[in-house]
Amino acid sequence: MKMDPSKMKDWQIAEAAEERMKPVGQVAAELGLKTAELIPMGRNLAKVDFRSVWERIKGKPVGRYVNVTAITPTPLGEGKTTTSLGLVQGLAKIGKKPVGAIRQPSSGPTFNIKGSAAGGGLAQCIPLAPFSLGLTGDIDKITNAHNLAMVALTARMQHERNYDDERLERIGLSRLKIDPEKVQIKWAIDYCAQALRNIVIGKGGKMDGMEMESGFQISVSSELMAILAVSNGLEDMRKRIADMLLAYDVDGNEVTAADLEVDGAMAALMTDALNPTLVQTIEGQPVFVHAGPFANIAIGQSSVIADMLGTRLGDYLVTESGFGADIGYEKFWNLKCRYSGLKPDAVVIVATVRALKMHGGGPAVKPGKKLDEAYTREGLGLLEKGCANLISHINTVKRSGVAPVVCINAFHTDTDAEHELIRRVADENGTRCAVSNHWLHGGEGAVELAEAVVEACEEKNSFSYLYEQNTPVQKRVELIATEIYGAAGVSWTSEALQKLNRYEEVYETHELGVCMVKTHLSLSHDPDFKGCPTGWVLPIRDVLVYKGAGFVVPVAGDIKLLPGTGSNPGFRRIDVDTKTGKVTGLF
Repeated sequence: MKMDPSKMKDWQIAEAAEERMKPVGQVAAELGLKTAELIPMGRNLAKVDFRSVWERIKGKPVGRYVNVTAITPTPLGEGKTTTSLGLVQGLAKIGKKPVGAIRQPSSGPTFNIKGSAAGGGLAQCIPLAPFSLGLTGDIDKITNAHNLAMVALTARMQHERNYDDERLERIGLSRLKIDPEKVQIKWAIDYCAQALRNIVIGKGGKMDGMEMESGFQISVSSELMAILAVSNGLEDMRKRIADMLLAYDVDGNEVTAADLEVDGAMAALMTDALNPTLVQTIEGQPVFVHAGPFANIAIGQSSVIADMLGTRLGDYLVTESGFGADIGYEKFWNLKCRYSGLKPDAVVIVATVRALKMHGGGPAVKPGKKLDEAYTREGLGLLEKGCANLISHINTVKRSGVAPVVCINAFHTDTDAEHELIRRVADENGTRCAVSNHWLHGGEGAVELAEAVVEACEEKNSFSYLYEQNTPVQKRVELIATEIYGAAGVSWTSEALQKLNRYEEVYETHELGVCMVKTHLSLSHDPDFKGCPTGWVLPIRDVLVYKGAGFVVPVAGDIKLLPGTGSNPGFRRIDVDTKTGKVTGLF
């Protein structure tokens, strides 16, 4: 059946495609996986037994490694996942053997404003409903393991308050003297629930826990999600969980998951999550879905494991990084590539006419509100001014030594003149550019993009990190701020500097990566600063340590670990057909 995405909702397109989708066993066989290496999760989903597959393929040549990033997006997103899947389909159209690797969507955005991140139009992954509604349970496992750590921590605090030393010794416990004001984690929930950001727990009697301030964070911001993203196997993951810093005692000493003897149980809950899930594009190409950290508050990458497998099983592995190149690609470049040992052969920068006009001074773009006419009629002046943002991201990718490819994710309201203007800007900055109509035409619409990516991959690059690992943390932050974000400098609150100095006394900080926390809606720390702002200073107000994941985490601006649900959330339109059991309204 010929589908016209302009006349159908994404869930309707997915539903029609699912009627003729390949059994997951066929997708796996075409990828080169053996039946015994699959863990079936129904007819159309399977987990892949990482350990057995890796032992068999780890000596194979590494295929081409392609990262998909973007310009600074509008709050609506600019179709990065759609482009990633369209590129996978386009590479298949020109005779390549591609594999995709994307993040698992959080229920927070799925039921809120952005939707499920399955792509869109004729560039989606299927089956859509399972993908969007929990998939094979990895985020549930992370949530449970994270909350088990909080259970262990709060229970220990209660028991130490209620029991004397003799009784603690009798049951094999030492007194940890956990400081309730220095607990480093919160409870986890995989929804946008602003009412739970700040709470008080332990109210009641002495058997109801210790009364203290607490709160919730979204599950994908948990350090466990970062650990899943960067681990290279079970032994590595198990050690990282043991090293998780949960609190400090009253003397300032760290309290880890291992100190609470909860690390083994947490790892047991997480073991199955180490295996990536195999799905497919609408056109039947394989896609690994694994890990799902946000990029503004976490590392923003799908897993190292998915990339390890995909680069050995396919001749092109297409993976995406969260949000724009300033935060998503920067973390891919300086963190993920260090963990995996892989180096990108090409980087796609997704741009839209809509977002560039916004950066050129166009009216505010707000979810749930109709776009201003400035975005649906030709406007070369706004567009050309906004291309400063595109140029900044081009320079970021070039700074890493890799050839960028600008992908114009085409909307039906774009004009040829607008596309030609973006092509000219890309050409003037020594960068390939392709217009891609994957949303409307699937793989056929992405052939120009696929050919440009293949050309870029054949070009010899000089990939190198922004900084050496032994560079002091303050210097690394300054390099990221000035060379990637375009800041004039960095300011630190006294609290942030005190924390960093304390961490440098306790930890080998040169062994830890720098994972910045910053808004995704601007190159700066302020979401209202559009385009390519200059003359501003990046304020670091806090510094955290994710010891298990291996990060120092500088926090810039006011970032919430638990987003809020908007006034017109997506869950209002999601339902189920009671006659067929099929889910409707996903986007």
